Amino acid sequence: MINEGSGKRAEDVMHQGAQCIGESDSLLMAARMMRDMGVGALPICGDDDRLKGIITDRDIVVMCCAEGMDMERTTAGELAHGLVWIDAGTSVEEALSTMEQHQIKRLPVLDDDRIVGMISEADLAKELSDNKLAEFVHRIYAGA
Repeated sequence: MINEGSGKRAEDVMHQGAQCIGESDSLLMAARMMRDMGVGALPICGDDDRLKGIITDRDIVVMCCAEGMDMERTTAGELAHGLVWIDAGTSVEEALSTMEQHQIKRLPVLDDDRIVGMISEADLAKELSDNKLAEFVHRIYAGA
C-alpha cells in the first residue's frame, strides 16, 4: 500500500512532540488545548506520564455536551478510550494496517513507553498513492 521501497518508520512520518492532556484535567481544558493547538485529538496521560487513552473533539461534543455533562467537572480520563498505539520503530505499513484494523484516524507513537508523537490519516496520505489513499479512507470510514 505504501510507496514502493519507502522503508519509513512511524517516527519518520509522525507529528513529533504530542502534548498530553492529564487524565484528571477537565474537558474544558482539553477543548481549549485542541483549539489552541489546532488539533482534533489529544493523548491522555496519567500522573505516571503513561498513555491512558485518547480523546477527540467529537468525543467531547457527543459524550459530554450532548449528554448535558459539565465540561469543567468531567475529566479527560472519564472519556479515555482507544488505547491503541505503535512503537516509533514500527513500519509505516504496519501503522497503516493498525489504523485500518481498528478504524482509527489518529495513532499515538511511543518510544520507551512514552508518547513521542501522533500519526494522523493526513500524515499517511503523504505516503500513499491516490488509489491506495482512497482504499485506506474507505476502510477507515466503512464502519463510521
